[in-house]
Amino acid sequence: MPSENPSDPLAKRVPASRFLVFATIAIVGAITDLWTKQAVFAWRGLPGERDAWWLIDGYVGIETAVNIGAVFGIGAGQGTFFAIFSVIAATGILIWLFHFGAAHQWWLTVALACVTGGIIGNLYDRLGLWWQPGYPEAWQSGVRDWILWQAGPNWKWPNFNIADSLLVCGAGMLMWHSFRQPTSVAETQSDESTAGLSSPEPPPTETSPR
Repeated sequence: MPSENPSDPLAKRVPASRFLVFATIAIVGAITDLWTKQAVFAWRGLPGERDAWWLIDGYVGIETAVNIGAVFGIGAGQGTFFAIFSVIAATGILIWLFHFGAAHQWWLTVALACVTGGIIGNLYDRLGLWWQPGYPEAWQSGVRDWILWQAGPNWKWPNFNIADSLLVCGAGMLMWHSFRQPTSVAETQSDESTAGLSSPEPPPTETSPR
């Protein structure tokens, strides 16, 4: 029977289900991202070859683009740096989840699985594994994007992909967790204090008559 002592390493082991959920979300997310990139670029061609295809005319559509920056075009021209940073970030996530035990929390497991799936999908492109001779050199560390969203001709959001969506979703979940965590701790401490105050007093000790 495993020890219930929190200082016992056996008590800190992450359940196998967390490994499975984390790996499933990360791998399925990365495969979905890479497949959609390949399919859309095969359908619509390289950037500039075809006009945007609109799902909702003037607002939501499909348009191929190559982002040589980070998410949504931030930090253009720093593809190698972002590739290295991605590897470091993915390593840190695995250590935090499965060595330090953050995976005991379902919310963190799912959030960081989304982030990892996004990292894998974009890292594939950052390493130039999709690039072919004849493409512009700048694209060799660029990321393929294809989702087009705009609020009008003058309010166009940078093109993005499934990996970017996973990264933003995971980051949003982490932010929510950071705001909710202090409240949860305070509620737990309050419950413990209340339980302590409401615990029944021990019965008086009977004394034998003299």
